[in-house]
Amino acid sequence: MKGEAHQAAPLANGPQTNGPHSNAPQTNASSAEATGPSGAAPAPLSIAADGSYAARLVARGRGGGWCPERWTLEGPEPYAVLLPGDQPEEPDSPLVPLADGRVLIGRRTDGRYHFSLLYPSGPDTGELALGAVECERLTLLPPAPDGARVYALAPQAGEGGGTALWLVCGGAFGPELVTVVAGTCSGGAWLDGTGRLLALNRTDASGRTRAVTVDVEHGGEPTELLRIAEDSDDRLLLADYDSGLLVVRSDAPGSERIGWGVLGSHRPVRFPESLHQPGVRMAPFAVRPGQVLMPEHCGVALRLTTVEADWVAVWRPQQRELVHLPAPAGWLAGTGRFTVDGDLLLPCVTPQAPCGVARVPVPDRQPGAAAPAAPREEPREAPAESEADPLHEPARGNESHAPATPTDAPPWAPAHEPAAHEPADATAEAPPGDAGNTGGNGYGNEADAELPPPRIEATGPAAPPRDAAEPTGVTRPVPLQQAPLARTR
Repeated sequence: MKGEAHQAAPLANGPQTNGPHSNAPQTNASSAEATGPSGAAPAPLSIAADGSYAARLVARGRGGGWCPERWTLEGPEPYAVLLPGDQPEEPDSPLVPLADGRVLIGRRTDGRYHFSLLYPSGPDTGELALGAVECERLTLLPPAPDGARVYALAPQAGEGGGTALWLVCGGAFGPELVTVVAGTCSGGAWLDGTGRLLALNRTDASGRTRAVTVDVEHGGEPTELLRIAEDSDDRLLLADYDSGLLVVRSDAPGSERIGWGVLGSHRPVRFPESLHQPGVRMAPFAVRPGQVLMPEHCGVALRLTTVEADWVAVWRPQQRELVHLPAPAGWLAGTGRFTVDGDLLLPCVTPQAPCGVARVPVPDRQPGAAAPAAPREEPREAPAESEADPLHEPARGNESHAPATPTDAPPWAPAHEPAAHEPADATAEAPPGDAGNTGGNGYGNEADAELPPPRIEATGPAAPPRDAAEPTGVTRPVPLQQAPLARTR
């Protein structure tokens, strides 16, 4: 049977040119470094959960294969250590660094992925075998927030299909099967600091893709996390468990666009115009941590790509515009992280600095750009709201204004003054202060009140019935319009 345990995901690099913004040039590592002797390109860099270490595969000269390289990012200057084994590695061997400095590697041999932990041991490389998982393909997920556990997704063969979720590092007895999720799963983002709730993007038998939540402690059936529209594909791109900020990609507005929401909030998902630029592909890769209960202040780093250029930008929910930044020479495109202070750390490789990290301060707005003028607000009756309600309110102008008519507009293309959705359950009592409230994307109007509201929810195993006993330690599903107005400290 496929998926049996035996005891014992980034963008590729390439040559870049200057972008359309004069302050955003991008150069990259050499093509020989990017592709290596076999012509294949491994992932550019994998970073530990706490940002203390990173790992990648580097070429070992002409025809020498690949060798793991560990970066130490703590301290005044980063440095790299090679972790060579008895034989060269394959370019598709996945690597994940742990918070203790060891590097997890998966080697595919004879239809199995064999996992080991690598670490420096004097002049040699120490290796601790963990076991193997029988499967044809396997993807390592980002490490859990504790920095010690790593999970993997393995598609299942056979009539039932599905995707197996494995704990391949950090278990008591080698790789452990957590659960099998129906459909094809990808992605992977942690929704809580304890590393219990894992979000995956699942494609079902009908081809519909939705983000779901899996409780890795108890397994069981996943619960739906995103449903922005009844017929939309809704993927989770990034999640920050400190603030609750979720960055999503959905075709609910009519075409695929990047939007944002807040986990557990009653506000709908919003699709800012600044995150929709024709001809530019945007891929978020880092979120500023430490912004507890302040998602509107979280900086989101994006890799912007056109046919001519590749550069970096930072977006915040409270801003209208992107802040374009000059990328350092040799940037390992699509990798990086934020400091708690808000600076962006971008790993880079050049012949002069084979292990470098550029610290890029992020200004509040694009240099040289004037502060946005506050739009004139039409007089209307203000709804009664809680004092804490503005916590998740978007900045004015940070909304998606898709053209529509008041009569036949779809729920994602609002009229000028959209009204609030009715709750999915008409008998449920709306929370105080929610009447007349609109999300920044204007989901729904009075003519579309029959449509269910978009919701963001995170749960563990399938929630018990409403009249059952209280759940033990796992948040119950909460539709957006029925969630508390603000979280308590």
